[in-house]
Amino acid sequence: MNTHLSAEECRAGMRHLAPQIARYADLLVRSGINVQKGQEVVVDAPVEAYEFTRTVVESAYAAGARHVTVIWSDDQVSRTQFMNSPLEFFEHTPAWRRAQLDDLAGEGAAFLLLMGDDPSALTGVDPAKPAAAARARNAECRVYRDGLDFGRNAWCIGGVPVPAWARTVFPDAVSDDEAMLQLWNAILSVARADGDDPEAAWQTHNAAFQKNKRFLNSHAFDALHYTSSNGTDFVIGMNPGHVWNGGAGSTTGGVTFFPNMPTEEVFTTPDRMRMDGRVVSALPLVRQGQVVRDFWFEFKDGAVVDYGAAEGADVLKHILATDENARRLGECALISKNTPIRQSGLLFYNTLYDENASCHLALGTGFPDCLEGGVDMDELQLLEHGVNHSATHVDFMIGADDLCITGIAADGTRTEVFVNGQWAWE
Repeated sequence: MNTHLSAEECRAGMRHLAPQIARYADLLVRSGINVQKGQEVVVDAPVEAYEFTRTVVESAYAAGARHVTVIWSDDQVSRTQFMNSPLEFFEHTPAWRRAQLDDLAGEGAAFLLLMGDDPSALTGVDPAKPAAAARARNAECRVYRDGLDFGRNAWCIGGVPVPAWARTVFPDAVSDDEAMLQLWNAILSVARADGDDPEAAWQTHNAAFQKNKRFLNSHAFDALHYTSSNGTDFVIGMNPGHVWNGGAGSTTGGVTFFPNMPTEEVFTTPDRMRMDGRVVSALPLVRQGQVVRDFWFEFKDGAVVDYGAAEGADVLKHILATDENARRLGECALISKNTPIRQSGLLFYNTLYDENASCHLALGTGFPDCLEGGVDMDELQLLEHGVNHSATHVDFMIGADDLCITGIAADGTRTEVFVNGQWAWE
């Protein structure tokens, strides 16, 4: 029996979702970036999502924003630029862009990134070009980058459907409208934004992080040992004074915000010099429109010494070549397989979602607020205390269904943390 929706049924479905989508916009504005009265707000959005972006802008003004700046992105324009402009163009961020981002960050702006990308937009593009552009932006827009990394600016990443992404996640849909309706339903569900009061749901969700953080922070493990049947056998050292975070964050001015919506992770920054063994991916990595599948990294003394992939190895090559610290880890995150994203059974081809379906690690820069006193340290001090610094931060998922993680205390005592992909006490 044909279960596909007609065009009229899709339109009716979107009309039915309209109030919920408006509440989702309010959630991103009022809880995600927590707009303050008189604050500058920046919304980075794909051009295809102009209707939802308009709703977000209206919500931001209703929350008290002084001014909202919208920065539009277009996958096809980006692709054309990468295909036609030389590599050296992307090795520096244009002065006007640096001035824009740094000035807005310096004014205390809150940044909302609406993520809706075509996962295959950059297929065939030299991966050195998007890698160079990302490296330049992170290295040269220092006020902006430090504002996000050191908690001076509130920021949030939330998803918004675009047709190319929707058709990738739901390839069996008979039309763009049907795929978009399905993706909207999925996004609202996994972001806990499908009920009558999403903001209250997120307050409840945030409280649930506390138990896991208390356990990890009270044990202050010296190391974690990861094993799974796919070949992962990996020991990662922890910094003395490391802090596990998760859920809501807080700016240096005391404003609470959610960096990611959705989020399921409890995370910290490990010791950049103490990683040994092999980690094997559990999900594909989508990086700047390019897909890496079935990949692995071999670590020794904290750095990647070998790697491989069934598809997309060149993408890994360019990530690792970002700078001298891109071969080291800046994050380890723990996520149970018993989460809405994992239980949905969907592969979103989008790191915001897929990383929250799986325990993951991240190559590149670490988080100062994951070290006691870290936000008051400079870059050199952070490096000396084991917190990595790089112009990149790339999450990759290693949370196989049978992943086991053992915490190792300084005296060698071992404690189960994860058993078969979930918290040991679940």
